[in-house]
Amino acid sequence: MRLTAQFWVQAYLARLRLEGIPAFVVAHGDDTGGAVLVKLNTLDGQAQAFQRSFDLMSGERRWLPLAEGDEAEVDAVLARQRRTDPDLWVIEVEDRAGRHMLDAPGMEG
Repeated sequence: MRLTAQFWVQAYLARLRLEGIPAFVVAHGDDTGGAVLVKLNTLDGQAQAFQRSFDLMSGERRWLPLAEGDEAEVDAVLARQRRTDPDLWVIEVEDRAGRHMLDAPGMEG
């Protein structure tokens, strides 16, 4: 059984709070089945966006980069994704050290 998108987002935000990493919901997608994108803002004009991907060979779900570089360019990619998928969640994480916790145990979703 898969977790709902809203439950995963709530757990992710709680995990980030425990680490003292600010994060917020930029776009609230479908509560049950919406996909989630995570934007990491390093507060220096640069950003990365991550999406969950399913590896057909291993059966694992992992977070892979969708876009990286200038924050405005990453924002443009996220805006295009939102136009094609209105059920999409976008979470923005702000951390100068580049921590996003997506590689932490249990975050593969």
